[in-house]
Amino acid sequence: MSDLLDQNELESALKKHPEWDGDEKGITRTVEFEEFMEGIDFVNLLADVAEEAQHHPDITISYTRVTINLTTHDAGGVTEADIELAQRVDNLVD
Repeated sequence: MSDLLDQNELESALKKHPEWDGDEKGITRTVEFEEFMEGIDFVNLLADVAEEAQHHPDITISYTRVTINLTTHDAGGVTEADIELAQRVDNLVD
């Protein structure tokens, strides 16, 4: 099991990923697309990346908005695995 990030580690990580917000329990990013299907295509890419990382986010689709929530359930909060997946999500979006 991965170690939970403490408050200072989390704050430092979120400074590197300003699109993400959250606390020790989980981090979240919402991405907005122009068309519904663009969001669906993004979610399909994200699913492949998450499966490869063996780390599965909670994903909410609301028309052109996709919200990604990351937490390491087994650890009970945010770990380095969440930050690594956040970086990979950022790479997909940017």
